This record gives sequence, C-alpha cells and structure tokens, in this order.
Amino acid sequence: MKLKEDMSPLLLQVFRSVIWVYSVITFLPWYLLSGASGSQARAKRVKARSVSGNPAGPYRAVSNQLKLVSLLHEGVDTLDKVFEYAVVHFPQRDCLGTREVLSEEDEIQPNGKVFKKVILGDYNWLSYEDTFHLSQRFGSGLASLGQKPLCNIAIFCETRAEWIIAAQACFMYNFPLVTLYSTLGGAAIAHGLNETEVTHIITSKDLLQSRLKVKTRRRLKHIILVDKKPTSWPDLPRGIMVHNMAAVQELGASVEIRQGDPVPSDIAVIMYTSGSTGIPKGVMISHSNIIAGITGMAERIPNLNENDTYIGYLPLAHVLELSAELVSDLHHNYTSVLRPTLMAAVPEIMDRIYKNVMTKVEEMSSVQKTLFVLAYNYKMEQLSKGYSTPLCDRLVFRKVRSLLGGNTRMLLSGGAPLSAATQRFMNICFCCPVGQGYGLTETCGAGTISEFSDYSTGRVGAPLVCSEFMLKDWEEGGYFSTDKPNPRGEILIGGPNVTMGYYKNEQKNREDFFVDANGQRWFCTGDIGEFHHDGCLKIIDRKKDLVKLQAGEYVSLGKVEAVLKNCSLIDNICAYANSDESFVIGFVVPNQKQLTVLAEQKGIRGSWEELCNHAEMEKEVLRIITDAAVTGKLERFEIPKKIRLSAEPWTPETGLVTDAFKLKRKELKTHYQDDIERMYGGK
Repeated sequence: MKLKEDMSPLLLQVFRSVIWVYSVITFLPWYLLSGASGSQARAKRVKARSVSGNPAGPYRAVSNQLKLVSLLHEGVDTLDKVFEYAVVHFPQRDCLGTREVLSEEDEIQPNGKVFKKVILGDYNWLSYEDTFHLSQRFGSGLASLGQKPLCNIAIFCETRAEWIIAAQACFMYNFPLVTLYSTLGGAAIAHGLNETEVTHIITSKDLLQSRLKVKTRRRLKHIILVDKKPTSWPDLPRGIMVHNMAAVQELGASVEIRQGDPVPSDIAVIMYTSGSTGIPKGVMISHSNIIAGITGMAERIPNLNENDTYIGYLPLAHVLELSAELVSDLHHNYTSVLRPTLMAAVPEIMDRIYKNVMTKVEEMSSVQKTLFVLAYNYKMEQLSKGYSTPLCDRLVFRKVRSLLGGNTRMLLSGGAPLSAATQRFMNICFCCPVGQGYGLTETCGAGTISEFSDYSTGRVGAPLVCSEFMLKDWEEGGYFSTDKPNPRGEILIGGPNVTMGYYKNEQKNREDFFVDANGQRWFCTGDIGEFHHDGCLKIIDRKKDLVKLQAGEYVSLGKVEAVLKNCSLIDNICAYANSDESFVIGFVVPNQKQLTVLAEQKGIRGSWEELCNHAEMEKEVLRIITDAAVTGKLERFEIPKKIRLSAEPWTPETGLVTDAFKLKRKELKTHYQDDIERMYGGK
C-alpha cells in the first residue's frame, strides 16, 4: 500500500520529473550490469508443480520432481556429525558470541510498570573448536552424573550460548533433549517434565527461583545451572543435587566418558509446543528429521557461506530458531552478533518494527516526511517491476536499515502469516528480500520458503526440496482442489522432515499423522491453502479459526486479525465470535502513544487504565477499526461490532500469547469472559 503524498501538486510533479530523468539515464547501465533480467526471469518461473498432474498434488519443487532430498552432505546424517563437520571446516572461526552485561537498572514505563534495562558491553567469542570441546566435556560430565543414552534430559533456559553448548552435548551423547519455553506456565512445565520422566534438567538461576517448581518432581535428581553462581539451595527437596555447568564440564574433562553414538532414527529432541490450543504437546524429532528440514531450508537461501552472520532472536525452544541456527552450523558463524546478514523472526516482531518506524516518520518535519514518503512510493513502484533503487537505499533508507546493523541481506519470517503491508515495508526500508516461510514444529519448521528473487506479498513460496504438499478437500469450509482459478484445501505435508509424532499421545498421532503406501509420513496441518500457477502456496484460512455465525456466514478470525493489525492504533487484537450470535467482537491492545494522542484530541483525560475503560474512547477506536476493516476489504459480517480495550499488553508472561506471540484463544476467552457476556448482552 502506497503512503499518502501530502505536498503541493506542483512540487510533486517536479519531483516525479527529476526521478523520471534519473531513471531514464541510469536504467540501461543498471539493467545490463545488475543482472536484473535474470532476477525477473527467476521470479516469474514455475517453482513447483503437481507430480501427478492432479490439482490436489502432491506438489514438489521443480528441481526435485523425482525424489525428495534428506541430506546436505553425504554421510552427515546425525546432528553430532553436523557440528563435527563445522568444526573441521571452520575450527578457529567465531561460533558463539555473548555480550558482557555491564550493569542493570530499573526503567519505569508510562503505564507504571518497571522493566529491567541492561547495559551491554562487547562480544566475547568462542570458536567452533572451543565450543566443540566445551560440549564434549559437558556431555561426558552429564554421563558421569548418571545420564544415560536414549534417556530424556530437559533444558529450560533462555536463549544463550550455554543452550547451544548443552544441546550439542546431548546430540553427541545421544541424550534426547526435552525443550520447554522459558515462559510456559507452571502447569505446562510440570506436564512436560512429568510426561518425559527426566532425572536431569539444565536451567538458569533466575528460572529455577521464579518458574521451576521442583518439589513435586519425584524423579528429578540433578539440576545443572548455566550461571556461574553459588549452588547452595536450602529450600530444595532432599535428594536433588545442584551443579554449575562449569563444574560438570570439569568433571567431564577428568573422566571423558563417551557412550554409543546416535543413529539417524534416534530421537534428538522432544520439543514441546507453545500451547496455543491447550496443554503443550511434545513433538518427537529424530536426527534425520532435523537434518532433512535444515537441508531444505539451506537450499532456499542463495549463496549461503561462512561469511554470513546469523542473529539469534527467537527462543531456542522455537523450532524456527533451532533449525535456523543448525543451518548456520553447516555454513558459517552464527548467533547474536553485531551487523548480521541473516535473521529469522515471527511476524509480531516485524509488525512492531513497522509500526515504530512509521510512528517516527509521522514525527518528522514536513520536508523529511515528504522525502521519505516519495522515496517509499517510488521504491515500491520499482520493486513491483523487479527493479532496485540504489540511490534511495543509500540516501533515504540507510538509517532505517542500520537498526539491524546495516548488512542484512535476507530476513526470514515464519510462525504465522505476515501482512502484505509489513512485508512490503521490510522489503523497502531494510533493502533486502523478506522470505516468508511456512512450517510447523511437526515438520521441523520446514515446508516452504519464498525465493530470494520473489518480491510478491501474501505468499509463503514453493515447497522445499525436502517436502511435498497435498491439498485435502474440506467440504464444511467450502474448499476443494477443483476450485478455480486456484486449487484449495487443507494442507498436508509429507517428507523426511515430518516428525515421529507426539510423545505418549497415540490418539493425536492417529488424528494428525499417517503413512502412505510408499512408507512416507504425512502431517495434517489444519491450515487451508491454495497453490498458484507458479507453484507457490498461499495460506488462506485455518480450520480451528473458522466460526459459523448465527445466520450461517463463516468468519475466519485469523483473517480479521491480520487485516486490523495493520491499523497503527492497534498493537494486538483478538477477534471472537460465538456461533449463537450474529456478529464478531474483539479484544484490543491499543498503541499507548496513538491512543493518548487520540484522547487529547477528544479532550479526554485520565490514567492509561482509565482511558482504556472510557466508553467514549472505546467508541472512537471502534470507529477507526471499522474504517480500517472497510479499507482492508473485510465483509460486513467480518467487522467487529463491539470491542474491549485492554490496558495490559499481551506478553508470553501473561499467558495470553505464546513465545512466538500467537494468540492463546482459550486463555483469552477465559480472561475476557465477563466482557464477552457484556458485549453479547448477557449483562
């Protein structure tokens, strides 16, 4: 969507004339030297097609119509071998970088909350060789503490270098690694630890004190802290020993126990989902599953090599982050560093960047704002033709690009649909492609990734070389593979990256997984998609998000939320509909700065909570949301008729969203039950 050009028509025409002259003079040299024709051809070519010719599929990448790919390097078929491969090829290159914490201070927010502000110093680096030896010693130390091969061990820790060191140790020594989000609630944590029957857990001092309730963990014997802090814990139950990671590594160095190596079919990770639809499920992921997944991902990132740098941003308990860092293992140095070239993020993070930058644009002087808007619209027009804009990139967007270090050459978005407005903004302002990916924990995060040269929006690309896709008719929702112009249906993913199923949950395994006549595993995603003529997939709905209203209309709650989140007044929104009612309602987390300005314009004063509870503000926000819904071409019955403003932001700590910021609809419904009854007239 173009930005509004608010300047005199005469000046606008002068500017456009200058741009036209510049474009005419520079176009031919640029076109010949940049290889633009090749990029355009790559963007337009067919990227996947149905192997059978049937519109239901299976769809495979055109480069792998005969066979799916499961290995990137011959013989590198387990995760310990993946890391050994990296150590052999890049022994002295930087591997893990950690910034020194210089100081911490409390920072009071406008709403009265206190956030911890951390002052960071320079990076301290471990080489691949150093990391390998630390992992090897840690694995040997765990074995000395009684950890056995093929017996589960848990990690409940923030994203940090020690997480990777511990994980690599477990891969080497064939300890299935149980991963839990550090922000899960107490019941979910207890469920994961009890179900997997772990005797050893790796965690941090903060999480042990604040979130990990060990008194009811009867099997737990050893707690390994990644912190270099005292290990005296007088309130722990008798029989549980607490160790420092460094002490365990020293123990491992003195005894050097090495037990049986893993085989490709062994479980590498039991990854507990974020629990967006209830109690988290443990997904059993084998070594071969992960390697197939990262093989597919690596193939889709052009020119991936040891000169690339990856910034680790998401929780390592998230399949996208773990897979991205393992891809990095095979090619280059990785994790959180200054000036990265590659980054993976969920849409919520990119939405925040988009809104924050656009807020800054609104605060610019009229001249600065006009130049930014004109450059933005010009670049959008050029991108739609497959052209680049080096002058605009250098003069206008360099400052925005520097927010991520200035060297970013590709961003990867996954975990949820990314709005077209945010995707185009990231393309333009960060001067690099934004690859939308589609995958699930059950497929190792692998499924599709849009190609480097594809600047279209709203699509997630073609199947990776490790995966194939089928479309299953869903009669209730009205989606069929025979639909025109594009075949539609529930997305089924097959391939060597499809995981072994859910831990101790045979009923869900029978519902969600199946094996075909050729012995290949498939996962039924519950997402609805359509394949375009060039073999790229678009996610258009989700079975669980579809609600039938009283009059028979179907409303896709996710679609409503995706459209309305583009409104600058909204930080987050959850659409809700009851089948016994005739309209949609919504819970809204407003942008504090935007709502405060709106309140001042309306002459309404009060604290943040008072503004959010003010009936007039609720009415005004609903009006703005309705306008945004009409602009976004929502149907009349899809537009929320009533809303509730929430003064409290939804963070993983509140339990209302997952670590990937996906809405927990069940928890949100419970949290706002009184408001639901009020809005639907029950009170």
